[in-house]
Amino acid sequence: MKRIFDVIVSSIALVLLSPILMLVAGIAYFKLGKPVLFRQIRPGRNGRPFRMIKFRTMRNAADAQGRPLPDAERLTPFGRLLRSTSMDELPELWNVFKGDMSLVGPRPLLMEYLPHYDARQARRHQVRPGITGWAQVNGRNAITWEEKFELDVWYVDHHSLWLDIKIIFMTIKKVLVRDGINAEGEATTTKFRGNRP
Repeated sequence: MKRIFDVIVSSIALVLLSPILMLVAGIAYFKLGKPVLFRQIRPGRNGRPFRMIKFRTMRNAADAQGRPLPDAERLTPFGRLLRSTSMDELPELWNVFKGDMSLVGPRPLLMEYLPHYDARQARRHQVRPGITGWAQVNGRNAITWEEKFELDVWYVDHHSLWLDIKIIFMTIKKVLVRDGINAEGEATTTKFRGNRP
């Protein structure tokens, strides 16, 4: 039922939101140039890599050594608006339709984090990652990594279609009030360094 729900909702959303997707893509092209979409390999269910797509929110700015500047220096006002409204996540509906992701599940993080999870934290990969999730409606980037992972594992143990529907409605409320967008003192969030000995 969860997969059927994902396919139906993502396909309808892609059609209904296509004018907004095209509008945001046009503005992103004008503000940031090419590419409009940000593509990155992320771990999916059981850690299987997939290519996640989002709207790009940062400039391609680097220091003299060619290393990307900090997020705070590359994130544009337009990018902040996209992030605060979660519109940068809309292209992930295509990932949901394809089956790489679900509407609801633990957020797909970076591949480099995989070796840093302990056995309990790694359980977050037992389900498809989601556009939104239990951790996102219970603090998002304003809570610690450990708290996020505990919420992710709780979702793995309790997920159901009705819980997904509840989380979707809670997400809409969170987006409207723009709650928990950034970690304290960060443009986005801090990197996960792991807590294994």
